Amino acid sequence: MRILVTGASGLLGLNVALEAVAEGHTVFGVVNAHPLRGDGFTVLVSDLLAPGEVERVFEAARPDWVIHCAALANLDACERDPDLARGLNAALPGRIAAAAKERGACLVHISTDAVFDGQKGNYTETDDPNPLSIYAHTKLAGEYTVEAVYPLADRTSAAIIARVNLFGWSLSGKRSLAEFFFNNLQAGKPMMGFTDVYFSPLLANDLGKVLLTMMAEDLHGLYHVGSKESLSKYDFGVKIAEKFGFDPALIRPTSLAEAGLSVSRSPNLSLCVDKLIHSLPPVTLQLSTNLDRFYELYQQGYPQKLRVMSKE
Repeated sequence: MRILVTGASGLLGLNVALEAVAEGHTVFGVVNAHPLRGDGFTVLVSDLLAPGEVERVFEAARPDWVIHCAALANLDACERDPDLARGLNAALPGRIAAAAKERGACLVHISTDAVFDGQKGNYTETDDPNPLSIYAHTKLAGEYTVEAVYPLADRTSAAIIARVNLFGWSLSGKRSLAEFFFNNLQAGKPMMGFTDVYFSPLLANDLGKVLLTMMAEDLHGLYHVGSKESLSKYDFGVKIAEKFGFDPALIRPTSLAEAGLSVSRSPNLSLCVDKLIHSLPPVTLQLSTNLDRFYELYQQGYPQKLRVMSKE
């Protein structure tokens, strides 16, 4: 398949592109602010918000599948520049969806667990969203712009909207919570770990494999794509420490209220992934397995491989 991946220098986009290449697909990765040397895939440099750029990229790639990962994901950056957040997270997905539909390409749109307020946890696809931050509001709006082009009621041709949470190795080495814990633990620096914030993350590489499987299985509609287990961010940090042989005592158990963060966070974003499990052949959704692979990738020099791909 010819696959177009937007946001190909980001945490998810880059790992999705590399997993797609490993599966033998022809991959085109779109980057903007972070230049990239493709490893087995073609890099397309584009500001997708500029007039005509979405169409130009689609003409260059002529994709069968599109995985739209590009977004403004930094919560503080979204609060500082809500117009940019709306452009990237809300308006652009609709333009990507329209271009994909016009050309007969299947679309996966990446959304987030943050569309929920975190008061309940174990969220299913039928639970009502209640976003708290500019980031969350604009990502939910992005779902709606995609649905306007690919109505979810059309079960045979709707786009896949995947609400995710992820960790992994990134181009900069500083994009994921796992890297935050790893970098500080390796340096022997103390850090906070939230004991009352829960999530269901997947390794970006395995998440990429799941997304590719979803497309290959011709799925359509809204799916929660995360690990089968949920845990606190403190416990996640402890697992990272134990996996790499670092001192878990460096992680200070902290409540969300103690941290004094400027942007509202949802306390319990655990996801129910039963719909996904029942829709696919067996896939890797075990957090323990994902953490094992995170460690194995480190041993194999994968973070260094990603650094070499950066042109910055």
